[in-house]
Parts: sequence; C-alpha cells; structure tokens
Amino acid sequence: MSTTGNSTLGGQQPRKHYGITSSISLAFPREIDHIYTQKLTEAMKPFGVFEGEDELNHRLAVLGKLNSFVKEWIAEISDSKNLPLSSVTNVGGKIFTFGSYRLGVHTKGADIDALCVAPRHIERTDFFSSFFEKLKRHDEIKDLRAVEDAFVPVIKFKFDGIEIDLLFARLALQSIPDNLDLRGDSLLRNLDIRCIRSLNGCRVTDEILYLVPNKENFRLTLRAIKLWAKRRGIYSNMLGFLGGVSWAMLVARTCQLYPNAVAATLVHKFFLVFSKWEWPNPVLLKQPEDSNLNLPVWDPRVNPSDRYHLMPIITPAYPQQNSTYNIVSYWLFLLTIFNVGCFVCRHYIVLTASASTEENHLEWIGLVESKIRVLVGNLERNEYITLAHVNPQSFPGSKENHNENEFVSMWFIGISFKKLDNSDCVNIDLTYDIQSFTDTVYRQASNISMLKDGMTIEATHVKKKQLHHYLPPELVQRKKKVKKKSLFIEKKLKFLVSKKAKLYPICIPSLFWAEFGRNKPEDTDIGTPFSSPIPVSKPCQPVSTPEDR
Repeated sequence: MSTTGNSTLGGQQPRKHYGITSSISLAFPREIDHIYTQKLTEAMKPFGVFEGEDELNHRLAVLGKLNSFVKEWIAEISDSKNLPLSSVTNVGGKIFTFGSYRLGVHTKGADIDALCVAPRHIERTDFFSSFFEKLKRHDEIKDLRAVEDAFVPVIKFKFDGIEIDLLFARLALQSIPDNLDLRGDSLLRNLDIRCIRSLNGCRVTDEILYLVPNKENFRLTLRAIKLWAKRRGIYSNMLGFLGGVSWAMLVARTCQLYPNAVAATLVHKFFLVFSKWEWPNPVLLKQPEDSNLNLPVWDPRVNPSDRYHLMPIITPAYPQQNSTYNIVSYWLFLLTIFNVGCFVCRHYIVLTASASTEENHLEWIGLVESKIRVLVGNLERNEYITLAHVNPQSFPGSKENHNENEFVSMWFIGISFKKLDNSDCVNIDLTYDIQSFTDTVYRQASNISMLKDGMTIEATHVKKKQLHHYLPPELVQRKKKVKKKSLFIEKKLKFLVSKKAKLYPICIPSLFWAEFGRNKPEDTDIGTPFSSPIPVSKPCQPVSTPEDR
C-alpha cells in the first residue's frame, strides 16, 4: 500500500493511493450504511458463513497441536542427522496457514490450508516418509493420504475432525524462528520450484491482507461475495471458474478504490466496478516488482502466451502469476452480464466417477474433477453448443443408477444448444467430445500409476425432467423447498439498470438486498479506473456513465 500526497484546493486532505491508482471515493459511511451492513451480516448468518467461538477455539487448538507435532518431528530428524544438541534444541519449525482461514473468511466445517516450514537440512523426502509415518501413528489423525506427485505436493488428513491440506517448504536457514515473516522475497533465493510453489499461498494471502485499507471491512465483504458466488455455482478454480484467491483479490481491489466504505457499500461497489471492467486488462493490487531472482512472472510484454489470458487477476507477491490462467471461456460471458441469477438448462450430461474402495474413490474423483474443465472446453468448441456450465458441487450416486461399485460421485453439466433456423430437428453427436475427455483422464491416471480395477467414468445425457432419477430423494425434497424460497427472493430482486445506460447493468444480489427493501447505498462515484500499467490489448479508457456525471 502506498500513500502519496497531491496538492488540493481549499486546504483539503491529500488524496491517498491504495494500489496502483488513486481511490474513486474517500467518503466515510453514513448511519444508513452501517444499518445496511448489520442487515447484510444477519442475512448471511443462516448460511453458515460464521463459526461460533467454540469452533474457532477448536481450530486454534488443532493448529497448536500440529505446530508442536511438526517441531517435535523436525527435532527428531535433526538429531538423527547428528546435529549438535544445541542446534537440535533451537532448530524450530513452524506451521503457517493460508487461504480462507488465514484471510479470516472460512465457513463452518471448512478445511484449513497449511504450510510446514522447515530448515535447510530437512528434505522433502523426510516430509513424505518419516513425517507421514508419524502422522499415521497419531490417534487423532484420520483419512491420511499423500499426493506427492501433484503440482503442489500435499499431505491431506483430518486432525480431530478438522480437514487439513498440509504443504511443505524448506528454507535456506539453519533454524526456523517463531517470528519468521514469509513476505520477504529474499527467502526464495536458491529454493527449488516446489518449495516456491508451496510458499506462494502464504505469501499471496499475507500480501492481500497487507494491501487492503481495512481488514474487517474486507473480510465481511469477501464473505458476502463468496456466498453469492457459491450459491450461483461459479466458485471453483479447479473447474475453470474463479477460486478463493481470485475472489479475494477482486474484493481487495474494490476496497482499495473505496478505502473508507463499509461492507454493504463495498458489495454494491464490487458489482459496479467489475460489471464495467474491460477485460482482458488485468486486476492488480500493486505495481509488479522484479526481485532479480529469475523466476517466471506474468508479463504479456515478455511472454506471448500471457497475451491470450481472458481475464487476468495478478497475485501481488513475487513471482506474480495470473490466478485465472485456466479459466474457461464462457466464464467471461457470465461475468460480463453480471446480473445473471442462474442458468436453467433443458439438457444435462451426468458425469459419473466410481471406484471399488473408499481410498481409491478419493484418489479417483480428485483426478476426474481436475479434468472436468477439459470436458467443458470440448463441449463449448462444439458448433451446436452455446453454453456448458458445470455445477461445482458433486453428488453421491443414487442406488438406482450406480453400477456394482459402492463408491460413486456425480457431476451435472448443463448444456444450452444453439437455435437453428430452417430446421425442426438435428441429431447432435457428443460422442467424440466425451470420448476425448475420458481418454485424457484414463491416460493421466495410467501415467501416474493411479488407475486401478473398478475405476470408471461414465457420461450420460439426460433431460431436466429426468434429473430426479439421479439425485438422492432427500436432496430432491430439499431442493424443492429451496426453490420455493429462491423464487420468492428473486421476485424481490430488482436490477438497477438505467434506461439511459443499458450498456452497464448493475445488480445487487437478492440474497442481500432483498432483505433491505427497495433501498440501496447511494452511488457517488466520479469514475471507474480501467487503465493498466501493463498493456494487454488496446489501452483501456475510463467509461463515462450517467451515474458518474
């Protein structure tokens, strides 16, 4: 965050800079804005976005145990490598958190992303061998599995009921002190690429928190936006939507543009800013920096492939990367028409992944889910398909439809077909698109020696009226109740579109503002910045709207 003073008329306070541009508005909240924010909080509570004090304390206790566990293990390995007793005693080691938990926006029952940081004499092979075995012997550790060949290697487990994804990084330090700060770029010097990737989550999360003007306003706004995105089925980095860090950076940029606004106002401004944003101009929280460590960074001036990214959102920590590099093309369409509530398709593909054991099933669905965006891309390239939208939530297979395997998961992909002129009926063959996807998954599984007997993928075309055959009865009943409530809410939703400004629809999600009646925070913007210090295509000019005038 930088603050710069500019000369102003009438002895006014200098305008502050948060991020790469000046703020749009420094206005402080009015009483009605605080009322809206309180109502926003109350509207979110039924959806489980806030944990109780007992649950928070339980997480802290589990992390404390894990931190002690890591220090104990590092001391044992240090002793086995004949380090002096004084060094063994002070060798340290530490657990860092990142992601939603570190940002302070995790929901009830959410997992914790964590990083084990060790000194230079602790090898990655030690982590996936001796530490893994130490975890296995612990009574409170359940569902333990290692994914050593992943892009970012990880050990997954449940510790006293809390799901934890634990990464590993060793630093070029003799010991790891408790007050270690990971934000310094010099820590990356002489590290292998896997350690740099593992450190990236913590470094990005910490940098986001450092760059926002008000952490509490940021957190409450991000909780609201995440809930909105999840309920509309557009929250999943793995499936080609925006993931948690991307949503966090968009909210952080909104906070920089309105540094004194409270959450209710920021929710409104979020939709205002990004319904007008001219992609592919990147979203940046700070000017990119070069730390002279020769690591690859996102820069379309140097890397031709970066010029083809659809909607770059650039991480603020070195080495800067585009967090949306694998976004699917139709997501840009979804974001551009931000007032979309949901798509109701008449045709669906039910994708089923099954395995004969629970352990195999966990491995198998992880791989299948990571490749679903390949299937979506195949479908969208079909000349007869206008939209393929996967629901990020998977469902257990119903007894009537799964095969002899007991462990089954299903995903549903909605498909919209083009309307053809002068043609009453056209037979559309999706065999090639689906076969290409299944071949990719089986080939990947074979390459990493994962494929085992009983692991299968099936894709079935069904119509909307047939979906109830594939879902558990209790889920169908619950969906009917939710649908009635959603219809009631949607009737109250009003899109704030001026007849004189049809090109920039601004929507406030009914989830929040329907609770508040017809009022909304007033908009006193004087402009919305779109220009970027890194040109991607043509320079982006600020858009003048009636609202800005």
